[in-house]
Amino acid sequence: MDLILIALTALIVTAVATPLAIKAAKKFGLVDDPNLRPHPAHIQRRAIPRAGGLPIYLGIVLTSLLFLPLEKYLLGIFSGITLLLVIGIIDDKLPNFSPYARFPLLFAAAALAVGSGIGISFISNPFFGIPHLPTMLNTSIIRLDEVIYTINFLGTHNLIVIADLFALIWIVALTQIVNWSKGVDGQMPGITLVTAVVLGLLSLKFYFEGDVSQLSIAKLAFIIAGTSLGFLIFNWHPSKILPGFSGSTILAYMLAILAILSTAKVATALLVLAIPTIDFLYTFFRRIFEGKSPFWGDRGHFHHRLLDLGWSHQKISLFYMLGSAILGAAALFIDTEGKVFVIGLVAAIFLGFVLWLNFYGGFSKQRGPDNG
Repeated sequence: MDLILIALTALIVTAVATPLAIKAAKKFGLVDDPNLRPHPAHIQRRAIPRAGGLPIYLGIVLTSLLFLPLEKYLLGIFSGITLLLVIGIIDDKLPNFSPYARFPLLFAAAALAVGSGIGISFISNPFFGIPHLPTMLNTSIIRLDEVIYTINFLGTHNLIVIADLFALIWIVALTQIVNWSKGVDGQMPGITLVTAVVLGLLSLKFYFEGDVSQLSIAKLAFIIAGTSLGFLIFNWHPSKILPGFSGSTILAYMLAILAILSTAKVATALLVLAIPTIDFLYTFFRRIFEGKSPFWGDRGHFHHRLLDLGWSHQKISLFYMLGSAILGAAALFIDTEGKVFVIGLVAAIFLGFVLWLNFYGGFSKQRGPDNG
């Protein structure tokens, strides 16, 4: 019951803040106008407010302050998403804010979380049990916290080199994956809603198995779920507000951290987000092979191909949500080896379908400045 109340509170805070953000975005020119902000991936032909990161930020921060103890890791999270909000507002205002300028700032935001103690000390070994493995791989988990470097600056600090580097890359990578999956109305908050619920249920599972620390993580997950749903109400087609760079990266940042805090379930998050992740990897390398920068957007994402088939915004968003829900249900009941197999299977099906779509029409040659 407490988790339902927490999610409902986050939903109400976000839903109340969103109309105010819409008015503020119009007043201060934080608007996605295709006439002033041309982009090859644009599918909207009307001016829409972009400041979606503001109500998402308020939904997360205010609800967390109400229901969670103000611990060091939470201060690190707040610092990180505050930086992402500032970056996003600048991006909303400036039509040509380079993705190359944003990218190092993403690492800075991730570093604020990692510096607060959020890190990945181990990962499950998906190859455990295979005969004739090298000794270093013949273990159920792979430790990432064995290389420690001590620095003395305003006190003594331990830098857990591999674990912290892995966490940094994981957080930044997931922000990009989710940011590239906001092409149609309702798509991004629908994906984050489902993923947050799955990670929340996973934390509850560990809580009932005796890990009492997971209750706070489950609460944080349902805060993210409630915030996503509160924003989804206004982002559903026809959208009244767009998430912008800040909205998508804040929610993705939170999901990445949730995956770490719920006992380092990176494989679970990747399975739930398998379709956006595979689309991200395919698009990234496709752009490179075409001689383009992978960070400059085009009209070649999977959701664009579905639009070309005549799918509506609602149908595409529901497809992503349903796909994530099915994969999330599987993630709750299968082990790491099974998750790797399912991710590989989804990747094969996805790539086959995309190549089939590509056979009937090439990707756009245009590029645009928006990251994604």
